[in-house]
Amino acid sequence: MGKIFQLVSFGESHGRAIGGVVEGCPAGLKLDLQAVQLELGRRRPGSTPLGTARREADRVEFLSGILDGVTLGTPIGFIIHNKDGKPGDYDHLKDTYRPGHADLTWEQKFGIRDHRGGGRASARETAVRVAAGAIARQLLATAGIHLQAWVSQVGEERLVRPYTELALETTYASDVRCPDPEAAKRMTALIEQVRGEGDTLGGRISCVARGVPAGLGEPVFDKLHADLGKAMFGINAVKGVQFGSGFDAIALRGSQHNDAYVIKGDTIGTATNRSGGLQGGISNGEDILFDVGFKPVSTLMREQASVDREGNDVVLEGKGRHDPCVVPRAVPIVEAMACLVLADHVLRQRSARL
Repeated sequence: MGKIFQLVSFGESHGRAIGGVVEGCPAGLKLDLQAVQLELGRRRPGSTPLGTARREADRVEFLSGILDGVTLGTPIGFIIHNKDGKPGDYDHLKDTYRPGHADLTWEQKFGIRDHRGGGRASARETAVRVAAGAIARQLLATAGIHLQAWVSQVGEERLVRPYTELALETTYASDVRCPDPEAAKRMTALIEQVRGEGDTLGGRISCVARGVPAGLGEPVFDKLHADLGKAMFGINAVKGVQFGSGFDAIALRGSQHNDAYVIKGDTIGTATNRSGGLQGGISNGEDILFDVGFKPVSTLMREQASVDREGNDVVLEGKGRHDPCVVPRAVPIVEAMACLVLADHVLRQRSARL
């Protein structure tokens, strides 16, 4: 992904390792490698008691592109070894398709599939994006851009307070990654209830990018919200993305929805920011605010009806190590993907005008 700041990833869920190569990162960026590891720790299996029982340290090893903690301007290669893979746990799925998964579609595309936990279709691959996104985040910090995501909905339990009233810095202090204590309690209780029933939940993650200068984004094919949307839809289980007022704008009149321009110090800003910080696909200098909707996890801890390769009806037993709700561990993934897109557009903007 990316035009200037690019990421290529490799690896499967229960293979030997996953990893990636970042190209286009400028030379001279002093990296805090411990901060990269911290980001991975927020996503790793076992990072929250509400998630999977798989245990991975997710220690990243950098192979190239960095000298004494400073980027060289050359490709940054890195690897994360899988330590707790159990491919044998999936032998019963060699000839059976799991409902809601990519098993059948991957086999239709390639004629072969990796049945070991979904292979490359597994969310295990997103650890690579978090590592690369942590580098992008540090690049963005040099431009005064900062991002924070948080869980704003789990199932029917929804956080309704505006983000401006929340202590977003406390997000990761919560097991469910919600910065509102009361809403977090309700969400946690619901996840535990549904886990006990052998079922799963979907949810919503909200994200805000602050300090984004006006002018980022290309006016036609690579609109900033289009690239952000594509990045979010590239995350496993994502079913919807909205910016600003999103679908709520449908019920408004234009006279109600249009952002009014106001003078803020020496700059022009908006009074309401219903557009989510974007107009015409280009950032307007306001906070960029968007929501990402995730479907319920497809693997259930209960029996499900399915079919095998021969078209025979089968019953899948619910077993394995899986998240009952993916959104708590997906918060750093949303942040990482947004960082990758914004870093790319920051570098692209530097060639847009003299």
